[in-house]
Amino acid sequence: MPVFFLIRHGSNDFVGKRLVGRLPGVHLNERGRQQAEMVAQALCHLPLAAVYSSPLDRAVETAEPLARALSIPVRQEAGLGEIDFGEWQGMSLGQLRRRKMWKMVQEKPSEMRFPGGESFSEAQNRVAQALEVIMHQHDGKALIACFSHGDTIRLAVAHALGLPLDNFQRLNIDTASLTILGLGGPVPFLGPVSMLITPGLGDELSRMFQPRPPRRPRKLNKTAN
Repeated sequence: MPVFFLIRHGSNDFVGKRLVGRLPGVHLNERGRQQAEMVAQALCHLPLAAVYSSPLDRAVETAEPLARALSIPVRQEAGLGEIDFGEWQGMSLGQLRRRKMWKMVQEKPSEMRFPGGESFSEAQNRVAQALEVIMHQHDGKALIACFSHGDTIRLAVAHALGLPLDNFQRLNIDTASLTILGLGGPVPFLGPVSMLITPGLGDELSRMFQPRPPRRPRKLNKTAN
């Protein structure tokens, strides 16, 4: 089955402070750029078939070092984009926590639609469909890197595993972390979730995912008649 390497974008100045959503011009900060280089170092020796990204700046900037190392383009895919938070986009988390609807976001996301934006259910269907389309563009053993956002990765994993939508926020996806998900087989395969990129991870991933050389046939011993 195709294996997806789902990577959340690197750090920016608004992480944990503001719901930036789809606002343009949100770029990686210095730490985020370092994280992007570490992701590239960890994944560049794998036989990746393609690098896909959300169209938002912070995701594309995280994907670019890996694409450069592999000498392939970043393919922007709208289905990997952030949730459309509508009227909430750009507001601080402090402001949002004082709203009555914030409790629904945390406790009953299956019933939540952001004012003027998407519902969690619509966002989950969107990212699941995007991964399915990508999957069918590659062969059954392809390794595919997809750079996206925390909530969209959580929604994708929850969908693949059949988790209730109200439970998807129990998953945690850190910036520039790696989540491995296999799709297309009888049963989805879930590898590490929100794995932090550390020195030596590239060697470990190479051992796991580099194609093995074909086994040489054993020679039969000749016996005297």
